[in-house]
Amino acid sequence: MNLEQIISSKPKGGRGGRGPRRGSARTQVLGKPTVTPTQKARAAAAPAPATNSNAEKIIVSNLPPDVNEPQIKEFFLSTVGPVKDVLLSYDAAGRSKGVATVNFQRKGDGNKAFQSYNGRLIDGS
Repeated sequence: MNLEQIISSKPKGGRGGRGPRRGSARTQVLGKPTVTPTQKARAAAAPAPATNSNAEKIIVSNLPPDVNEPQIKEFFLSTVGPVKDVLLSYDAAGRSKGVATVNFQRKGDGNKAFQSYNGRLIDGS
């Protein structure tokens, strides 16, 4: 058998080196309550019970690519309370993944943010 015959006899499919395929834009709760706190952001997370009423860290997902860390920090500072830091995740090309971690200075503010914004449209559009 020549090389072309061997290649054509192998079943097609598999990963093909492209990595796993992404499904729909469904939000996952990653250990903490999920909210979507920015202009243009829409909450798509399934409601999850807040297990810790003293939470000071939340995961925010489904953020638009043009939202930056200062905007997220300003939003939560004005609506919930003092924010220690915001960490926005980026892919290898430097594009936002639409997921941020927000650390509040006070215990309980993470739960307050979750109760206020989980499952709600933030900017009204």
